[in-house]
Amino acid sequence: MTEEISTSTEQSANNYTAKDIHVLGGREAVRRRPGMYIGSTDQRGLHHLVYEIAYNSIDEAMAGYCDKITITIQKDGAVCVEDNGRGIPVEIHPATNLTALETVMTTLHAGAKFGGRTYQVSGGLHGVGSSVVNALSTWLRVQVKRDGKIHQQEYNKGIPLEPVKVVGDTNDTGTTISFIADEEIFGPIKYDFNILCERVREMAYLNKGIEICFKDNISDTEKTFYFEGGITGFVSHLNRNRVVRHRQPIYIYKTTDSTIVEVALQYNESYSESTFSFANCVNTMDGGSHLTGFRTALTRAFNDYAHKNKLLKEDEPNLTGEDVREGLSAIISVKLAEPQFEGQTKGKLGNQEIKGIVESIVNEGLTLYLEEHPDDAKRILDKCITAAKGREAARKARDLIIRKNSLDTSTLPGKLADCSEKDPSHCEIYLVEGDSAGGSAKQGRNRRFQAILPLRGKILNVEKAPLDKMLAHEEIRTIITALGTNIDDDLDLLKLRYHRVILMTDADVDGAHIRTLLLTFFFRHMVDLINHGHLFIAQPPLYRIKASRSQHWVYSEQEKDEVLRDLKGSKKVGIQRYKGLGEMSAEQLWETTMNPATRTLLRVDLDDAARTDLTFNTLMGGEVPPRKAFIQAHAKNVRNLDI
Repeated sequence: MTEEISTSTEQSANNYTAKDIHVLGGREAVRRRPGMYIGSTDQRGLHHLVYEIAYNSIDEAMAGYCDKITITIQKDGAVCVEDNGRGIPVEIHPATNLTALETVMTTLHAGAKFGGRTYQVSGGLHGVGSSVVNALSTWLRVQVKRDGKIHQQEYNKGIPLEPVKVVGDTNDTGTTISFIADEEIFGPIKYDFNILCERVREMAYLNKGIEICFKDNISDTEKTFYFEGGITGFVSHLNRNRVVRHRQPIYIYKTTDSTIVEVALQYNESYSESTFSFANCVNTMDGGSHLTGFRTALTRAFNDYAHKNKLLKEDEPNLTGEDVREGLSAIISVKLAEPQFEGQTKGKLGNQEIKGIVESIVNEGLTLYLEEHPDDAKRILDKCITAAKGREAARKARDLIIRKNSLDTSTLPGKLADCSEKDPSHCEIYLVEGDSAGGSAKQGRNRRFQAILPLRGKILNVEKAPLDKMLAHEEIRTIITALGTNIDDDLDLLKLRYHRVILMTDADVDGAHIRTLLLTFFFRHMVDLINHGHLFIAQPPLYRIKASRSQHWVYSEQEKDEVLRDLKGSKKVGIQRYKGLGEMSAEQLWETTMNPATRTLLRVDLDDAARTDLTFNTLMGGEVPPRKAFIQAHAKNVRNLDI
């Protein structure tokens, strides 16, 4: 066998010629590897198609040529984006001998954003947005109102169906792009109105004075966004369910050369930070140089003011970044000529020169504000100093815990049943509700790569707890120690001991509550765990249906109805409802929930951090009226309430 493989390999090597090199054209490359261009082919990628087309209209708005954008989801699943900008040029392009319109819609890295003359700033860095959406759509139509005429072209999977033609006269200008995403690539097409709506709201906040209308003709829903206050309104929106420390957000705006820096911030009484950064209206979820510059300036300005005004004594240590960011809601928006994003999905801004620009502008603006508003300054600094004292108390508590070997990563928790595999990429840990279920999980697991950590009772609600109180909570300390990453600014994913962290709770109200408490902890103190795809939710069965000799594990009410319908006419059907993991034997738990070959895991993703922040604050924060209003608003939508 070894000799045969060796001979085959040698023959393959000798036959490896230029004919084996395949060159994919732009359209073929996009369709073969869509994830390289839009990140994924799930719903997040589907939504990205909408954003890419909308960014083109936003670019026109940022350039000062557009003040109204309409985005519509049609009943047939098509998406239509219309603006009243200048319209894509339609004359012949000298390099391609095609119209500029067809060039933009079919050629990667073609657009007005590279020369720097048409758009000083833009969201579509790579010039591939329209052409990528076109290649990934079964049908796309573009209409351009320009020079008194309506020009139109239609495409199928990126291929023009006809030349650009004039279909009417008009006195208006603008571009309208309609497309239907390809189900071969994305599966069943289903847009989430709420997720898209929050992104549209962000676009309107980041471009004050621009009207963006979002319509969903499927659900007959329409929302229009227009904000004169821009990002100050965004910060007020983030803090709408919180008690604020100062009445109006602090606003900083300055243009340096061709770079615009815009910052708004406001402190509240919570213990968490809600800071979101944008570059050319693109949500940079992974931060970047602009966020680093902002944070550096924030710490510096508050320390300088505190020492200058004797709010901190000479012998007292400086406030840390964590101290000045506790209870902070902030928006950082930069607009620059040549943004360097990491990948087409633009998760992180890489321009190093932006750090210094943002740091200088924010430090100057914040220092001026504090000097001119001493009462606000004192209220904010009181919050920061209290946070520093809490951090110091937490440090002492942590040091004490480490000395007792409870938070020392070299000494794992006693109740952790670890796995034998040492490569974290092959390991997973189940955070299991209750000692009973933990016992079953320990017996049923694969000891080679599955670790089990039983959790007793409901963990602390960290949304309402300072750091020192959180670290005093035994179950949270146990989780931190078992994972090995530390938390907050000290979080280090390179030390993560398990690349799949799986929440496994009972399928009842208490289980849902415990799962929510755990999600709150991970979102507030280990968010990078979510951003890098390490957090999952186990799906234990709701029912076991037995009929004669057959047995069916059922994971939803709909699936139960389907199984019962299929079994209609067996003589006796037995239905067992599982509310607790402890009701299943070790073998059943492995078969239904833990066996990688048969289980279902839900990965926790963060599509919209600002919306998630508001949700956790509403549901888990200290203010009761917003939570009551949320419950009343959604009460009629509850199905199969299990109490």
